[in-house]
Amino acid sequence: MSAHNPPNGMFGRFIDELEETVIALILGAMTIITFINVVLRYGVNSRFGRWIEDSLGVDLPGGLIWGLEATSFLFAWLVLFGVSYAVKKTANLGVDAVLNLVSAPVRKTLTLIAAAVCIAYAFLLLKGAWDYWANFINLPQTTGRWFPTGFEEMKRTSYRSWYEVVDIRMPEWLRFIEPWVNEGEAYEKIPRFIPYFILPFGAALLLLRFVQATVRVWRGHEDSLIVSHEAEDAVEDVAHLNKD
Repeated sequence: MSAHNPPNGMFGRFIDELEETVIALILGAMTIITFINVVLRYGVNSRFGRWIEDSLGVDLPGGLIWGLEATSFLFAWLVLFGVSYAVKKTANLGVDAVLNLVSAPVRKTLTLIAAAVCIAYAFLLLKGAWDYWANFINLPQTTGRWFPTGFEEMKRTSYRSWYEVVDIRMPEWLRFIEPWVNEGEAYEKIPRFIPYFILPFGAALLLLRFVQATVRVWRGHEDSLIVSHEAEDAVEDVAHLNKD
């Protein structure tokens, strides 16, 4: 079955386009920041760069101090968005040698077992991601070793919202959050809970996508959680082109 099923309805197409746009924007931002950093780092230190500095009497920046950190955060967002999107599009690579040896009912059963394992993994990942992120926004962690049994009692010593990133300065348009999470104290750099938010959000999105994929398999709309014979199909397409 095709790994690129069209979304159902206008809302499905909107969500598809939104996810693809976010991924494209993140990738584009990473590329632009890295490009500017390379130009500044090597251009300013070149003979031409020193000539410009001497001619204008100014000191050109040797790079974006916050560039590496911003790129690292954007890469994390890209990966966690991409993982759930790949599950949604059934684009994960996998080995189906065993599945091809069994009958269709057995194949479906094995796929549902694998889906259940994936759901359990995503659930544990979500619990761990929430417990880690909650420390940085003054929210309670969950109780229970594996399954959440409630929320812990918050104490003032548990507050961690004052933790900041290393290099990225706090933009003025985000100052409105300071009275809510930092008791009115000003941030010099952006608080860590902002870039770290992708951890529980990405884990929740991954769990949702695994549940949706399991339902599709259960209803018979798909028969696998992985991309099916993509390499073989590509080789066949190239072979047909060569024949033509």
